[in-house]
Order: sequence, then C-alpha cells, then structure tokens
Amino acid sequence: MNWDQVEGNWKQFKGKVKEQWGKLTDDHIDQIAGRKDQLSGQIQESYGITKEEAEKQIDEWEKRQDTHHRSY
Repeated sequence: MNWDQVEGNWKQFKGKVKEQWGKLTDDHIDQIAGRKDQLSGQIQESYGITKEEAEKQIDEWEKRQDTHHRSY
C-alpha cells in the first residue's frame, strides 16, 4: 500500500490512526486530512519525538495496514 491510498481513504483510516496514536485529538486528525507530513508533525508535537522517529512510526504503521488489507 502507498500513502496515496491512505490519503484517498482518510475517513476509513482515521480510527486506525487514533488507535495507534491516542494522544491525537479528533481535531488533529481532521486537520491532518490524510497528509503524511501533517501526521508526522502532529505525532512529533504530541509525543515529543523527532521527525525521524515519527516518520519511522508512520512507515511501520503503513506496512501493518498493508498486511491487514491483503488478508481480506
């Protein structure tokens, strides 16, 4: 799966994002609107981590979504 699929189906992924990064509020998630750079910035701010760590978490999350998606 690529990020375009996440962005294009953001409404479907919002709950999964909230499960993974529970400190993000619904307002944050709505503002992110599927943009990977916005998600990274919100994770950095909410969790006090570096950009590199946030991007690593996003990449790992994205790979897990691909695994779940293929299992259906």
